[in-house]
Amino acid sequence: MCVGCRSRAAQSDLVRLVDDGGVVTPDTTGHLPGRGAYLHPDPRCWQSAERRRVWPRAFRATGRLDTSRAAAFFAEESRWSGAR
Repeated sequence: MCVGCRSRAAQSDLVRLVDDGGVVTPDTTGHLPGRGAYLHPDPRCWQSAERRRVWPRAFRATGRLDTSRAAAFFAEESRWSGAR
């Protein structure tokens, strides 16, 4: 399920994100350890997830998480990827 738009999709259609020491990191290989959250490769889903502040719940984390690395990934992704 996409944590941004909350719709169900095949796992292969979503990007896995992990909490890497307080930094939300895209897991493009699918091999990083830890709890994952999934998101469509669509800037609208990213913006929705950010607006709803889903990261602490998705990763069961306390405190604020740095999302700058994932934000840069989704900004770059939107240039070459079509919307869902």
